[in-house]
Amino acid sequence: MKKTTAVLPVLFIAMMLSSCVKDLDVDPIDPNVSTLNNVFKDPLAYKQALAKLYASFAISGQTGGGGGSPDIAGIDENFGNYLRQYWGLQELSTDEAIIAWDDATIKDFHWQTWSPNDVFITALYSRIFYTITICNEFIRNVDNKIGSVSGTFLADLTAYKAEARFLRALAYWHALDMFGNVPFVTEADLPGAFFPKRITRTELFNYVESELKAIENDLLPARTNEYARADRGAAWFLLAKLYLNAEVYTGTPRYADALTYLNNVITAGYVLDNNYGHLFTADNHLSPEIIFPIALDGQNTQQYGAMTFLIHASNGGGMPLNGIDGGWGGIRTIKDFVAKFNIVESDFSSNPQFQGPDRRGMFFFDPGTWQWEITNVGTFTHGIGITKFRNVTSVGGPAPNAHPTFVSTDFPMFRLADAYLMYAEVVVRGGGGNIATAVTYVNDLRQRAYGNTSGNIAAVNLTLNFLLDERARELYWEAHRRTDLIRFGQFTNGPYVWEWKGNVKNGIQTSPHRNLYPIPVNDLNANPNLVQNPGY
Repeated sequence: MKKTTAVLPVLFIAMMLSSCVKDLDVDPIDPNVSTLNNVFKDPLAYKQALAKLYASFAISGQTGGGGGSPDIAGIDENFGNYLRQYWGLQELSTDEAIIAWDDATIKDFHWQTWSPNDVFITALYSRIFYTITICNEFIRNVDNKIGSVSGTFLADLTAYKAEARFLRALAYWHALDMFGNVPFVTEADLPGAFFPKRITRTELFNYVESELKAIENDLLPARTNEYARADRGAAWFLLAKLYLNAEVYTGTPRYADALTYLNNVITAGYVLDNNYGHLFTADNHLSPEIIFPIALDGQNTQQYGAMTFLIHASNGGGMPLNGIDGGWGGIRTIKDFVAKFNIVESDFSSNPQFQGPDRRGMFFFDPGTWQWEITNVGTFTHGIGITKFRNVTSVGGPAPNAHPTFVSTDFPMFRLADAYLMYAEVVVRGGGGNIATAVTYVNDLRQRAYGNTSGNIAAVNLTLNFLLDERARELYWEAHRRTDLIRFGQFTNGPYVWEWKGNVKNGIQTSPHRNLYPIPVNDLNANPNLVQNPGY
């Protein structure tokens, strides 16, 4: 079986909280589905319920095919997909992606003009707290059982609980990064009608840090768990991410702590994939570089969100289909991002899939039918297409468990190349480490990109400005860009502007209050403990 995250008998939890978005009710939609009264009936059921926790990032309903029995009500099941909305809020608000569609307020993200009643912000917020809630319920049920078992089952339950706590910490990190001060519930808060307390951003930072440290020894050692399940490597990586952004989150830099966990990751045995493109194909589950993915499968995770959205929505205008049955003509990039690869419009005059010396630039532009300058945001062929993610294998063969609509390409949430770049950034920011090692790590990535040493840099080139651009070149469309731009002071009111930022053709600075998304107005109205983020 290619994937471990699949549609299995699932754990269904009623949120039963007065807060957490009244319009997006997370009570079970179908009264006939499994509930807590019967789901934990045998040892296998605990692993099946754990699969639901992982699947909550990839799919958002129970029957597959994009319709029927959604996890949350109030938004189309496919729009309400965790990974789809997380990707959108991290990428569409930046220089890496722009969307042509007119769905509700979707264009507001690239323009940075969103408001507290935005349906897409509300959807992600609700998905985050849905995942947190089912993790809480799973942990409660493991706690009720774990004292009465022994042997292999005890070892399994201990690891399962640690994985659930990791997934809850991951979701809370998304809340911390995107929303700041949010409602807070754990397994200690029994289901019932109450107003969740508000936790400050610094308090939530401390909680996520403490959780990840507490579960370290209960998680399986790095690289020993089943594919797409969390292990110590994933926890170390998330701690490094947390510490790298600590100054944004708490006002206090923690770069030395980031270095500690980056060294743990880098020395754990992960290896750079020889083929950069392999990281984004339908057999990327075989890559030695991926530390933690969101797993997808054409037959077993059928949803018009997640990677099905990303691959279909980025296709159109004569682009190669790469294993799908048709493009949706939605997302592409802008000239400001392509310029980071030293590529200009005329480079595509004889080849719409021109690649420069840096082979990470996977673009499509047909001068006969596409327009370099985006004069109409709603026209997909204004801008530059991206062909990075594909639903075929690295050698162009059919995807495992192939389906023409639903894709089998996994989303690489954490990978070793990012750890290399984070290490270099920590060194440049004065957090310790070794400058020569940092240069070596960056050049390892650039040698893979160029196929030789022609793109190598020296220590003098290793600046923060270079690293921000290099992170874009290496990690574009992997849902890091908003967080990176904020950490580098370039997301809103910094000197860097890009096409259509601020809803102006050439781009303008925007208000720094948009470094956080607003608390959705429905949850704000429902819970008197919450306070809206400044500026909204």
